[in-house]
Amino acid sequence: MSLTGNPLIDARPSDWRVAVVDEIKANERHSCVAGPFGSSISSKFFVSDGVPIIRGSNLTTDLGRFVAREFAYISEETASRFSAQTVITDDLVFTCWGTIGQVGLIPSDGPYDRYVISNKQLKLRVDREVLDPLFAFYFFAAPQTVKYIKDRAIGSAVPGINLGILKALPVLLPPLETQRRIASIIGAYDDLIEVNRRRVEVLEDIARGLFEEWFVHLRFPGHEDVAIIETSCGPLPEGWLASTLGEVSNNVRTRYKATEDADLPLLDLARIPRRSSLVADFGHADQLKSSRIVAERDDILFAGIRPNLYKVVPAPTKLVTNTSVHVVRSSGTVPQSYLWACLFRDFAVAWASQHSNGTKMPTINWGVLGRFPLSIPSTGILAQFEATIQPIIDEISLTSETNQTLAASRDLLLPRLISGQLSVETAERQLEEIV
Repeated sequence: MSLTGNPLIDARPSDWRVAVVDEIKANERHSCVAGPFGSSISSKFFVSDGVPIIRGSNLTTDLGRFVAREFAYISEETASRFSAQTVITDDLVFTCWGTIGQVGLIPSDGPYDRYVISNKQLKLRVDREVLDPLFAFYFFAAPQTVKYIKDRAIGSAVPGINLGILKALPVLLPPLETQRRIASIIGAYDDLIEVNRRRVEVLEDIARGLFEEWFVHLRFPGHEDVAIIETSCGPLPEGWLASTLGEVSNNVRTRYKATEDADLPLLDLARIPRRSSLVADFGHADQLKSSRIVAERDDILFAGIRPNLYKVVPAPTKLVTNTSVHVVRSSGTVPQSYLWACLFRDFAVAWASQHSNGTKMPTINWGVLGRFPLSIPSTGILAQFEATIQPIIDEISLTSETNQTLAASRDLLLPRLISGQLSVETAERQLEEIV
């Protein structure tokens, strides 16, 4: 018989305790509070630098502990009014309105030593004598607990949870040492994933920098001996041509066939990262209710709604995406790797955003995106660039595939380990084999 409705708790060993959040919060003021009231911390208080605010974009639903970028800031003076809503290392933060299920853990390695939560978040500081913060994070971020929380959300148009709901949530309490060992095992997988993510970021920066050096600043190999010619599109090296995306590529619209493509992985709009080659997770084709198309390995996916980019480098030979995604494939004039480098830039995303229609849901169609300007270098320079950039893309691909394997292993391990269905000793042996 179900005791709580959360499978992680219902399957626990008989000697593991259960408490509610209100019983495991730290014994100090403001250990479990809601974010600032209403508009008291709105954009009119934002400054260029100061104390960072944690918003929904800094939290995830994919077991990422914290997204340390794209902060808004308030002044020290404004922040001083929100000492109750200030969070520090090992505090937990929950989204309470909007994307229910987002949870984060404030890291010990920065980039800041304190933050203020937004008005759509809740703060929890746990009692370390009964609950390890990292174990608590994995428990609350586990899909089973996220579903449990969503099932208790209030509101219909914009679902949410309040402080009362958070305080009443049941929490699994294995012996403290067991908690720490469990958190250490799962954390080791996440640490490996994070190292790979940072490696991919470095590779992406190298690729962007290489493109800028060769094709923006025109410092390509042998540039000293090539004359610069004035054209209608600006200065170009002699022998280069001004062109557009539409002239050198196609927007592929391969029709999805349920009888053949139903088992393909899904990379829909919601899963396409804005500025990364790493996908947090693939879905399943049957999860997408709207019209679907099929993309091949190495195709470039460029979102037509809220334009952004993802280069398909991971393992799937084929995948399914929305019809509102542009599937860009070279028509043969230039290598696919050159197209990727042209589009995998802030400039390309900004250009697409500026040429989109609509405000709440900015959209760019292929007729407009196809006019994105680019140059066609000489055949020799294109060949040199492909020889240089393709190994970088291949390494990004390999690292992406490794991360997907690690994430899949972690996702299988997490519920069995947290619920006590898999022994800590067995999980530690499995981890040794991977490391």
